[in-house]
Amino acid sequence: MQPVLGLLMLLGALCHFGDAMSREEKQKLRNQVVEMFDHAYQNYMDHAYPADELMPLTCRGRVRGLEPSRGDVDDALGKFSLTLIDTLDTLVLLNKTTEFEAAVRRVLSDVRLDNDIVVSVFETNIRVLGGLLGGHSMAVMLKEGGGHMQWYKDELLHMAKDLGLRLLPAFNTSSGLPYPRINLKHGVRGPETRTGTETDTCTACAGTMILEFAALSRFTGDPVFEDHARRALDFLWEKRQRHSNLVGTTINIHSGEWVRRDSGVGAGIDSYYEYLLKAYVLLGDDLFLQRFNIHYASIMKYISQPPLLLDVHIHKPLLPARTWMDSLLAFFPGLQVLKGDIRPAIETHEMLYQVTKKHNFLPEAFTTDFRVHWAQHPLRPEFAESTYFLYKATGDPYYLEAGRTILENLNRFARVPCGFAAMKDVRTGSHEDRMDSFFLAEMFKYLFLLFAEAEDIPFDVEDYVFTTEAHLLPLSLSTAPNSSSIPSNRTSEEELDDSNFDWTCPNTRLMFPDPAFPRSLREPIRSAVDKSCPRPAPYREPGMGRPPLRAQDFMANNPEHLELLRRMGVSLIHLKDGRVQLVQHATQAVSAVAAEDGVRFMQEMMELSSQQQKEQLPPRAIQIVSHPFFGRVVLTAGPAQFGTDLSKSSTGVRGFVTVAEPYSGCTEITNVEYVQGHIALLQRGQCMFAEKARNIQKAGAIGGIVIDDNEGSSSDTAPLFQMAGDGRSTDDVTVPLLFLFHKEGNILLEALKEYREVEVLLSDKARDRGVNVQEEEEDCQTEATTPTSFEPVSQSQMSTEEQEESSPEEVTPAQEEVSSAGEVRTEEENRAIEPQVDAAQPQQERDSEKTEEPQGDTDSDSHSVDELLADWREDLEAFKQMEKDEL
Repeated sequence: MQPVLGLLMLLGALCHFGDAMSREEKQKLRNQVVEMFDHAYQNYMDHAYPADELMPLTCRGRVRGLEPSRGDVDDALGKFSLTLIDTLDTLVLLNKTTEFEAAVRRVLSDVRLDNDIVVSVFETNIRVLGGLLGGHSMAVMLKEGGGHMQWYKDELLHMAKDLGLRLLPAFNTSSGLPYPRINLKHGVRGPETRTGTETDTCTACAGTMILEFAALSRFTGDPVFEDHARRALDFLWEKRQRHSNLVGTTINIHSGEWVRRDSGVGAGIDSYYEYLLKAYVLLGDDLFLQRFNIHYASIMKYISQPPLLLDVHIHKPLLPARTWMDSLLAFFPGLQVLKGDIRPAIETHEMLYQVTKKHNFLPEAFTTDFRVHWAQHPLRPEFAESTYFLYKATGDPYYLEAGRTILENLNRFARVPCGFAAMKDVRTGSHEDRMDSFFLAEMFKYLFLLFAEAEDIPFDVEDYVFTTEAHLLPLSLSTAPNSSSIPSNRTSEEELDDSNFDWTCPNTRLMFPDPAFPRSLREPIRSAVDKSCPRPAPYREPGMGRPPLRAQDFMANNPEHLELLRRMGVSLIHLKDGRVQLVQHATQAVSAVAAEDGVRFMQEMMELSSQQQKEQLPPRAIQIVSHPFFGRVVLTAGPAQFGTDLSKSSTGVRGFVTVAEPYSGCTEITNVEYVQGHIALLQRGQCMFAEKARNIQKAGAIGGIVIDDNEGSSSDTAPLFQMAGDGRSTDDVTVPLLFLFHKEGNILLEALKEYREVEVLLSDKARDRGVNVQEEEEDCQTEATTPTSFEPVSQSQMSTEEQEESSPEEVTPAQEEVSSAGEVRTEEENRAIEPQVDAAQPQQERDSEKTEEPQGDTDSDSHSVDELLADWREDLEAFKQMEKDEL
């Protein structure tokens, strides 16, 4: 079947179930999209060009090397005016042909591609090469129309070929998979390249080249680019896990061994699947569709748990690899529309829409019960992309309303005077000084098309395929000659039994004869998100007896649980600092089945531990409101899973602080007359947090503050955590309990030592600070505090080890190190992290040399209160300046 016909059958078969949104309202929203694009684009040109990207909070360009490094994120920047190139075809789509012509002239005169700089092969391909090819396609289309660009003589295509030749050395590996990075001037070999030593790349990084490279070959007549992209795809296909037909996330570019064996449709793999299907659409080669169909069947069998899409292990695809999803998978419903599988697309999109409405934007990652896992949102366009394709496939005006929500949230929460700023934390609304090029390349394309009528679009978009960066490549390339010199690694007919696969795209009029059908799919999902659906249970073979112990149910002081661990070969090691370390020896399990249960338990515990370390929660605030502080000192505090929820209190809890006796709070309070009506200060350790809360509550305290006993700990360097219960009901605890690290706790103790009467306010965020400080500064203070790192899944789960988040990598089974004795350990860079729970057990003995009462001078370097006040005043001025910059 011709790819043009396939795309037209799918996207042309619209079914209009009613016109809930008037034509005038759609025009209003379409004009709003154009105005928002103008705001972003013009600010880039005014304040950033020729830099790669705009920094919208400080109204300047981001030049690599002049700004602090952001790690791998900066590999997209190559000093080649990235945002301008990425935006070229968006200008044409939005009917800005005059601006497009001026932009092309700027690119031709100003942009250099031979910079001595190391860039990401993947990002440079999809953003720069794709942007040049999309711009060339638009220039040719306009020139053939007889209006603009009559002077154009394929200059953008010449630049694209120059860039393609600079990227080709990355493919010089034994496998044909490209190096992840390349020096635009020197390639990958030699000391001057400062690269070429990498051994691993992500599947999407290697498998997202075929559209741009094949288009470059078809446009220029040089087959070398398409040949290399095909070879990389062939190698990835050969390395798929043959039983599950899934691919891993990270692969060794030399040996072809999978480095990370978790498999999903989000980050690291996403556009590999996208490009298999779209390569068939663009190039007309059945091989790509055959491979996609086999992968897709496995995705729907193992990864898809409607409406969820959960990563699994490629060798054990019935075993979940994580309990959270990343926002990049939001593209998948759109790909399912292109495939013609509309029902799961509707279901997953609805789940994403409800999460969006819950948090205003899709968090970078969120859990299976739809809580924030990673709170950032860099203005990603994938949800808008799927919204557009679902509207095209169904004609359901519901998706127009979803698009309106996207527009309103962008204007309400992300718009700043110099553009649109990424969200640093979707829960607090704090900003990050970045506006990625993909925001202009993709977001405004899809939103414009969503609200546009056919006459509003200067060309027929169904004559083009969208790349993963939403660049437009003409479907006419399928008829261009391709004299490939490298034969494709054709798959045998036995492996490609595709008798059950459709070779035509479905007519959606026949799929949805009842206009209410899509709504009937959405309703259960909406209620599930509202109620937070439970985490799916792990797979267990039939006939294996009682279900094994789950990690989130484990309690370290439950004798029955300890016995179950023993049977699974898992032992507990009580560490000196109060944490409990878990180690498994498979040979010590009572049976092979029990040993497998133990491995699964350890994998779950690793996931929980990693999730708790990385998941950010809004911190609470302890504000010193008495003289001479008057609210100017705000300490970052961790919340508890029990007691008063300060986020639901408009006033917080205010009172004078006093040190409880005993300081640990683990037995009945002896200084009741001082604690009653006050906020009690307690030291961490020797018993459960809930036990401390019950003891001070019994003594009449109105709240409690637990201070860390680990000297030198600080919220500046360690993630806060949420204090868990003790495994039984904590409904009887009604007072609020907050946690302070040692450094912040010392500030409070020093103030109490010097002023004797210190009044504090416990709340979800700081209130008015001083006479001349307005309430709006609360947001600035909230933004400046260190976010907490996790929220335990259940109250029975103890709090995790406080450690610096030195690596963003997820602890996965691929990182496990198994000794001959079957001991499972995970390593994260320089430090071993065992699945563990962090809280002293009731029977645990603490170091006998540790004092029970706070010492007057616990830190020889501690500042005086005057010095602390001076520091806080300086911080306050900085916060005020930050707020001015944002406004």
